[in-house]
Amino acid sequence: MVDFEVTDLPKTDHVDVGDEAPEFTRPLVGAEYWEDASLADLSAEGPLLLVFHPMDGAFPTTYVWNGLRDRGLPGRITTVGCSVSTPYEHCNLLSERGVDARLFSDPDASVGAAYGVEHDLDGMAGVTEHRIATYLIDGDRTVRYAWVASQQPEFPNYDALVAAVDDLV
Repeated sequence: MVDFEVTDLPKTDHVDVGDEAPEFTRPLVGAEYWEDASLADLSAEGPLLLVFHPMDGAFPTTYVWNGLRDRGLPGRITTVGCSVSTPYEHCNLLSERGVDARLFSDPDASVGAAYGVEHDLDGMAGVTEHRIATYLIDGDRTVRYAWVASQQPEFPNYDALVAAVDDLV
């Protein structure tokens, strides 16, 4: 039995397989410090997994990162997250939850909008966050795998994601 409310999200015209991943530069938070970084710089180093998630304090965020960790994905491929949370909130998530990744801070949800994964929170005027989404991006910034939630919360098919990573790396 589900003990939380599931909400249908509006349809979205999101970035999909075969598309070029939109370029962006945002603060990228690691375990020790943060600095501005671009997706192009990260993808030039090889394939990466870009994970959009809700605000850091939301339970779905913990579920997503636990699911990725339990399948060993952050150790097998460069994994970066992105949410509307601030760098300070990201530092807390990384240390308190043991997330083995770096996290982009996107407080105005402009990166989420570029990928078509932002949505307004019901009953909260002017508050936008990211829906859960996963993008596997190759070194040329071509999207090789994409999954975007149609409900909140909804979680990735981790088996399909692992298979896609296996095919790419």
